[in-house]
Amino acid sequence: MLATFLLPTVPAEASAPLRTHAASKGKFIGAALATSPLSNETAYRNIAATEFNQITAENAMKWDATEPSQNQFNFSGADAIVNFATQNNQQVHGHTLVWHQQTPGWVQGLGASAMRSAIQNHISQVVGRYADNPAVVSWDVVNEVFEENGSMRSSFWYNTLGQSYIADAFRAARAADPDARLCINDYNVEGINAKSTAMYNLVSSLRQQGVPVDCVGFQGHLAIQYGFPNDLQQNLERFAALGVQVRITELDIRMQMPRNSSKDATQATYYRNVINACLAVTACAGVTIWGFTDKHSWVPDTFGGEGAALIYDENYQQKASYTAVHDALAGGTGGDDTTPPTTPGTPTSSNVTSNSATLSWSASTDSGGSGLAGYNVYREQGATDTLLGQSTTASINLTGLTPETQYQVYVRARDGAGNLSGNSPAATFTTSEGPVGGGGCTATGTVQTQWQNGYVVQPVTVTNTGTSAINGWTVTFTLPSGHTLAGSWNASLTVSGQTVTARNANYNGNLAPNASTTFGFQVNRPNGNTQTPSGYTCA
Repeated sequence: MLATFLLPTVPAEASAPLRTHAASKGKFIGAALATSPLSNETAYRNIAATEFNQITAENAMKWDATEPSQNQFNFSGADAIVNFATQNNQQVHGHTLVWHQQTPGWVQGLGASAMRSAIQNHISQVVGRYADNPAVVSWDVVNEVFEENGSMRSSFWYNTLGQSYIADAFRAARAADPDARLCINDYNVEGINAKSTAMYNLVSSLRQQGVPVDCVGFQGHLAIQYGFPNDLQQNLERFAALGVQVRITELDIRMQMPRNSSKDATQATYYRNVINACLAVTACAGVTIWGFTDKHSWVPDTFGGEGAALIYDENYQQKASYTAVHDALAGGTGGDDTTPPTTPGTPTSSNVTSNSATLSWSASTDSGGSGLAGYNVYREQGATDTLLGQSTTASINLTGLTPETQYQVYVRARDGAGNLSGNSPAATFTTSEGPVGGGGCTATGTVQTQWQNGYVVQPVTVTNTGTSAINGWTVTFTLPSGHTLAGSWNASLTVSGQTVTARNANYNGNLAPNASTTFGFQVNRPNGNTQTPSGYTCA
């Protein structure tokens, strides 16, 4: 039987620590811990013990720490983490067994047979050491196996052993601890995109082969300047439908320095959104923050000019992000939030072109406890109003609009509990004529992967075939009868009957002459039906 939670689901006082509120929801709230401050800093140790009911070793359980020389094992750091968890009634998530980084050179230089034996022995020794310890309940068995485009990462593991090393590692971990929950983990898979779809297909395939993949970890290394993956909950749900547990494993939300109150507020909204997404999905076991204090964050050393990614500052003071996590787990200080935000102000338009426009409005406020999460922008069209876009700030750049067309738009604010405000007063603008003299674009789709009841089209290549730049594009195509859209990336897709309309994202709409960009999508279809989309057109 796989262990999941340490604490019972009992009510929590509004001012209780994070772990108490998480346990009351049947979830964990975790932190990655470093062994040095855990030993040497009282504030670090006290917060780690008080606020979290799950911990992950930031580095102490990785291969270079546990087996630096062949068959010479060192468990001092790993034991320190496990002992701390045992003392504080916390569960431990083991991180990580097979990864292309922080693996000693002696492993990387092995031949296929010796490398396969090294995997078996390493997993047997490391997982086996804690198999009878009730605190250690789960493991990242393999970590970061995909490139951004969804292809397999060309690591020394893959280049020497092929994809089979993944199944071998999971089977070895199950043999070493039959009761542990076994996870695959990766980054940039929070939203529905080429990489997460490749992960989805791999997990589905492995489970069909009887490989013991029990859970999927979504790392969650986010940055406020790149926007929030608004399809996070949908993505968690599609993986959960495979029969696996899902979890956020390495959450941090960095910003470009210097830090200010506006960036703090956006960061807090992102933290709240992640917690709420997990709370909304039954199969989501919990959220682990990758550290908890900016004093010991990996971000500044990795991303130049960025930092302040965690919920405590360098002086162990709680930030707005701590409050956001606390209140999301608590469900609002006054119980479930049913109070919508205030209505936004009238939007004003600027920078209107043939296919884009910028809107701004006066901000809403939220008093219900879950916090202001963002805004939805709609086109008023009578019985069915179209969602044109979403923003976490009081402005948006709309792209993919139709030339010489009048748009009547309004805005609704949304909070962390999903409540929507009233409609703002409507505003009207009209797009200008399209580009003169050689404007135009083409679109071609390539089926990347197919299986019995679905497929992925990646890439759909959009090319500016004109002689002048375009700053927005729209692609239409037809799905065969019975086929349904399951997700997309790098474009916003809407469906009417079997006709799909794809509009550019806010970062790939501008194309110089002869320049191209791509997007992709996933489709479900009836078993045995081998048809694929047709009729790609671009405007």
